Amino acid sequence: MSTSSKSLNDRLAGKVAIITGGASGIGRATALAFALEGAKVSIFDIQDDEGQKTVKIIRDAGGKAAFFHADVTRDNEINNAFDAALEAFGPYNILFNHAGTIIVKPMHETTEEEYDWLMDVNVKSAFLTCRRGVQDMSKNGGGSIVITSSIAAELGYALESVYCMSKGAVLQLARAISTEYRDAGIRCNAVCPGFVETAHGLKEIAELDAAGQKWEETGMAATQGRICAPEEVAAAVVFLASDEASFVNGTATYVDNGWYAKG
Repeated sequence: MSTSSKSLNDRLAGKVAIITGGASGIGRATALAFALEGAKVSIFDIQDDEGQKTVKIIRDAGGKAAFFHADVTRDNEINNAFDAALEAFGPYNILFNHAGTIIVKPMHETTEEEYDWLMDVNVKSAFLTCRRGVQDMSKNGGGSIVITSSIAAELGYALESVYCMSKGAVLQLARAISTEYRDAGIRCNAVCPGFVETAHGLKEIAELDAAGQKWEETGMAATQGRICAPEEVAAAVVFLASDEASFVNGTATYVDNGWYAKG
């Protein structure tokens, strides 16, 4: 069911949310879900057209949202976007750090430049975003931070060495924040998806299959049964962000239909 066909609910009523990487894919699905549940939503992304499209969907459904261009590897752009979001909607109490990407390549062929780029997009951006987030939330009564990690944070995968490293790093960041800022009223959890039916996920599968793997033929059925819908990840993020998860802190929530449990 599309967002526009539903009335606003209230699980996040009165909440103000910021999402990095919220223009498309899981980020868009979560932005729509946040708005559907009553939150005001600010989206930070470099995809201007897609970001504005997501905002329009939310506004057309009766929600409140704004888009702010930000390269989340650059501290000044992150801070400018946060400042603009605060001006638009006031203090926020939900931060979904979702921005990220992937390189599918043998480790011995991965260049230093590629390593630096992927770690900047996935890890440095999470550090910079969450650093600002804990500062603001500590002054404003706390809140919930959710970081997108991956099943690859704790399982190793061929052709994804740097990606696995980066997702392990942000999972540990979520755990560290949960302990350091608990007494400031801040919870922090990671969501760890398997393969998701987004442009990012489908590109990953295609590149792995082109390298000789067989995810589209048999691998998906053997590991997670079927591909995950972005809305299924968004539902987990909504729960972690909501007051329903008030005693859930420092967890890795796997959205993978039992893949991680099978090991």
